[in-house]
Amino acid sequence: MGVIVTIEIVTSVNGGFSVTAIETPATSTPDRGADEVSERLLASAARLSRNAMTEIDWSQPMDPDQYGCSPEWSTLYGTDFWDELTDAQRVALTRHEFASIMTVGIWFEMILQELVFRDQYLGAYHRPEFQFALTEVADECRHSIMFAKASEKMVGTSYRPGPAIGRLGRVFAYTARGAVAYAGILVAEEVLDVFQRGCMRDDRVLPFIRTINEIHVLEESRHMKYAREQVRASVADMSPRKRAFCALYTSLGAREIVANLVQPQAYADAGLDAERALAERRTNKHFHAMVRSNCTHLMEFLDEVGLLTPAARQNYRRVHMI
Repeated sequence: MGVIVTIEIVTSVNGGFSVTAIETPATSTPDRGADEVSERLLASAARLSRNAMTEIDWSQPMDPDQYGCSPEWSTLYGTDFWDELTDAQRVALTRHEFASIMTVGIWFEMILQELVFRDQYLGAYHRPEFQFALTEVADECRHSIMFAKASEKMVGTSYRPGPAIGRLGRVFAYTARGAVAYAGILVAEEVLDVFQRGCMRDDRVLPFIRTINEIHVLEESRHMKYAREQVRASVADMSPRKRAFCALYTSLGAREIVANLVQPQAYADAGLDAERALAERRTNKHFHAMVRSNCTHLMEFLDEVGLLTPAARQNYRRVHMI
């Protein structure tokens, strides 16, 4: 059985922070109902929520030698192309890559907000489950503003999926319900979490980006806990046929999210040959291994709830999540 490490970061008034790591089994016993989980998450949100707009001094200049993400998390790290780049080109590359990850993250966070609003539209407004659902939406709005501000400061531009993927995102937002909606939320949040956990303690990365990563990892840990509980509840009495459909639909969404995180334009904006960069990325075994090893707990959970069918596995394998 695997282990999930939840990290709580508490910032003090003097700017320092303390870190508490809590280990729990990756396939732990389901919590007793959404309201019980929601009450705990509401209390956590009240104690630990942070605001990047006031916590970060956005006027501070950027060190030209610091990266946008850990070099090892660049999609080109470990390739011949990476070896040919100067230090300045590597810095520029990681900044544009991470700006793409953050702003494409805004795209799917807006989809997630729509899914939550639709699910809670005629909910029981007095219940903790409803109250945390709206807390999550408020968090996601702050995160999107945070990512937008960071992209503006770091590279002065933003990235979106192409028109076809944009239309597919609208279809998913309109059609996803129940287990598909919350499994989609979980997968999208876990994917972004993977990248940010890998970079939030690296002194080579821009300080304001490290702070953004800390904030997002902390607050998304609550969202992922909530999504897991919703998925468990949704699949509890589901027929095998419907469960197989949910597994496939969720994996298709995950495949498109991962495939579109770093847009081709990000390579061009970093001054690289975008076609060569894409070709190198497709065969970059180092990057594939990084993604795969950090998605282990997500795959264990999907397997636990019956959403890792053979057809779903094929889609996750195509983007190296398994």
